[in-house]
Amino acid sequence: MVAQQILNGVVVGAVYALFALGFTLVYGVQKILNLAHGGLFMWGAMIGLFVVTRLELPLYAALLLAMLASGLLGIVLEFVAFRHLRRRKGDDLATLVSAIGANLILINMAQQATNSQIQSFPFGTFPIHIFHIAGLLVSLQTIVILSCVALLVVLLMLYLFRTRFGAEVRAVAVSERTSVLLGIAPQSVFAQTFFIAGAMAGAAGVILGVAFNSVSFDMGEPMMLRAFVIVVLGGFGSVIGAVAAGLVLGVVQALAVAFLSSELADTIMFGVLILLLLVKPTGLFKGFETETRRA
Repeated sequence: MVAQQILNGVVVGAVYALFALGFTLVYGVQKILNLAHGGLFMWGAMIGLFVVTRLELPLYAALLLAMLASGLLGIVLEFVAFRHLRRRKGDDLATLVSAIGANLILINMAQQATNSQIQSFPFGTFPIHIFHIAGLLVSLQTIVILSCVALLVVLLMLYLFRTRFGAEVRAVAVSERTSVLLGIAPQSVFAQTFFIAGAMAGAAGVILGVAFNSVSFDMGEPMMLRAFVIVVLGGFGSVIGAVAAGLVLGVVQALAVAFLSSELADTIMFGVLILLLLVKPTGLFKGFETETRRA
């Protein structure tokens, strides 16, 4: 029973980590708390649902198109809500207000488009197959979710630490001024990071929407709350920390729901956060700049 709940927690935590990766990446590179990240997540799920129900394309196509659309929406968000403030040296409060406003626009657009109704994927969108592995009930959906998340995380790490474009991202994260002297265009890097963050959020939206068969205009808000916990636990701006903290959070939440109550899950989640911060205020891992220097 405990092992089964841990497996369930790992699956949910993997999706949390995928969502939080984009959030922490933007912060690590630009030092921006993108509070509209939940809106990108929600629209990724909406677009994936549209592709399946209206265009009648398979789920893998919905996932890819949702990632592309959410990534492009992320670039639009960066241009509209953040770029001009950055050029004018806007303070952190102005950036937060701009992000909140952009998120509200995204939510209201989705609310109007769906008439505030909860949407769901058609029955049979994902085949139901259950396997018995080492005494655990493992569904095909679980295998696919973990495989997709693992693949996306590996691709992100390879991009950041094994490509020239990733080197430019890491250079800007360390020092924007120095990167300009090296011939790097920071604006291009900022667009890259928002595209990647949006694509990750869109993928998480489709995966979670299919897993729970529920898509709604406000589904991004609870995810943002969990993303904050994850990035604080893992360390602000830490890519590795986001993955580790996401898995930990998912397991803790699953065990709390199974053996205590769903009402106590959030209480335990924040209790763990407070206890860890008392011991290690900077989180489990160092930020993206430190990861960059080590690479």
